[in-house]
Amino acid sequence: MTEPSSDQLEKVIYGPVASWRLGRSLGVDMVSRAEKTCSFDCVYCQLGPTRRLTRQRREFVPIARLSEELARLPALEVDYVTFSGSAEPTLAANLGEAIVAVKQRLSVPVAVLTNSSLMSEPEVRSALAPADKVVAKLDAPSWELLHIVNRPAPGITFESILAGLRTFREEYRGVFALQMMFYESNRGHAAALADLARELAPDEIEVNTPLRPCAVKPLAQEEMTEIMDHFSGLPAVSVYQAERPAIEPLDLEETLRRRPVL
Repeated sequence: MTEPSSDQLEKVIYGPVASWRLGRSLGVDMVSRAEKTCSFDCVYCQLGPTRRLTRQRREFVPIARLSEELARLPALEVDYVTFSGSAEPTLAANLGEAIVAVKQRLSVPVAVLTNSSLMSEPEVRSALAPADKVVAKLDAPSWELLHIVNRPAPGITFESILAGLRTFREEYRGVFALQMMFYESNRGHAAALADLARELAPDEIEVNTPLRPCAVKPLAQEEMTEIMDHFSGLPAVSVYQAERPAIEPLDLEETLRRRPVL
């Protein structure tokens, strides 16, 4: 087994965690860095500021290491295996191989949570294709708001994100969901985001607000109800409407590195 570097988290697999979107979710982190590495520096991120802001894809975790952890897993009752964790999953150049490795080992649907920043790249869309469900972030309807809310790495534009989402929606054969995170800075743009959702026609829309501790305050349930009015006729659900299952993670310390509040 490849020894982790000083910056690499001890385990690739973490959880299970209780997800309002995916039920009992076993996490896979194919970037797995102690120093947060991402293509966004979202103001609402529960993991704090991004220390390595990048859009460069590379292999962080060998497939052999993932396979060894999969082989050691005890019997678990989970609803999804979810690629997420400490960073943007599509930064991992071997993401597609990792999804296939999980599907070969476990008879559980695979989901990927992505910030959509690299979907304009054909290699990224190809890597996501084997997943049963892709949950794609879209928090801003303009370049200006993207830089306020998500603060992307250089070279990532609103136009490239939207173009990537359009192409992915046409190509992808699994369940396609949009996740939209609302707080004070973008709550007034709910109508524009709902219009983009209508254009992209996702199977699901997750209307969220940052309930876990972070640098911004969540919107109240009444404010989220007003936002939900803009999504009338769409397959949208609010975080305030969802239930989370009770669940105990295999390794609490490793899970808390990715989910500081369970």
